[in-house]
Amino acid sequence: MHFDIIVLGAGPAGSAAATWAARQGRRVALLDKALFPRNKLCGGLFTERSRAYYREIFGQDIDLSNAVTRHEIAFWHEGRELAVLEDIPPLHLTMRLDLDNCLYQHALAAGAKDYTGRAVAEIGDHDVTLRDGTRLSADILIGADGVNSILARHLFGAPFNKDTIGFGLEIEVSPETQSPGAHPLRIDFAAATWGYGWSFPKQNSTTVGVGGLHAPNPDMKGHFARYLRALDLDPEAVKVKGHYLPFGDFRPRPGRAHMLLAGDAAGLVDPITGEGIAFAMKSGQLAADAACDALDANDPVSALPRYQTALKEMHRNLRIARTLRRIIFAPRWQKAFIGTFRRSGTVRMQYRRLLAGELEYPQLARSVLARLPRYLLNTVRR
Repeated sequence: MHFDIIVLGAGPAGSAAATWAARQGRRVALLDKALFPRNKLCGGLFTERSRAYYREIFGQDIDLSNAVTRHEIAFWHEGRELAVLEDIPPLHLTMRLDLDNCLYQHALAAGAKDYTGRAVAEIGDHDVTLRDGTRLSADILIGADGVNSILARHLFGAPFNKDTIGFGLEIEVSPETQSPGAHPLRIDFAAATWGYGWSFPKQNSTTVGVGGLHAPNPDMKGHFARYLRALDLDPEAVKVKGHYLPFGDFRPRPGRAHMLLAGDAAGLVDPITGEGIAFAMKSGQLAADAACDALDANDPVSALPRYQTALKEMHRNLRIARTLRRIIFAPRWQKAFIGTFRRSGTVRMQYRRLLAGELEYPQLARSVLARLPRYLLNTVRR
């Protein structure tokens, strides 16, 4: 069967792409190996930036009745509390089971053809063969199938660069072990090298994890065990899941001709906060827009340059964030940054605005660079 667009992956990026394209009258096939609703271990942080993108793409506000909403976040470093940011714009902790199913249902309601629950056996430049023998073809393919993207592997030989990829370990803590309501939303700097730990309370559980760049963390399990013990959790009594994280390793060229990558498949994750859902939805929308414009022009191969143009601002922000990450996470700089974070109300306010989506990285960079001499002086003194 032939479609205008095949979207691989029905998570936030894929469902956004499928919804946006189908609403423009395009014939869209939505593929995913999983049946929905399905569980996905993830911090599930849904910011006000995510909420704004959701409204723009899906045309309505999101139902957050099953989410935990917090207006404060605690920052720790090596067992000491650094600061608690209070009265911040709401941070919503969602379960991906609910969130992703909601987005997927939007895509089906918009008219996307459902091919979920069926794994891909083979992929070509214009066609996809499923394991049950079904063969689909399309003028444009959008790979929104995560960090281990099949389409990225087809295009580039590997889904990601092993030297720059991140890696995370996570668990879901039951309410019997730890009451979600009794614990704050918490970030721990230095829980891993070039990374951090997190504890995100949700309605019926708490997601606890540690993540960072993969290469400098050969013993991520050891980092995670120490972090769990610091939170009074037994590392021997939990089932740990691991997954790769793009962590700022975005692709400057997210595809080829009529084949586009979105969300985690394109490496579009904030390298400082780890936020990925907002970037996934927005990039899915932009990929679908580029695809539809290319089809309108009867020029499918123009999809990639159109998409690259649309992504310029996002790439610029992520590039600046990747530079700032060196100051925040590099071991030689981190103590100076931590000291400044502890003492500087301005830096904390800027971080608060960043989380709220009120500030972009170019503005934050100007604030940090204005204080760089102080960072240097603190480093020398130590």
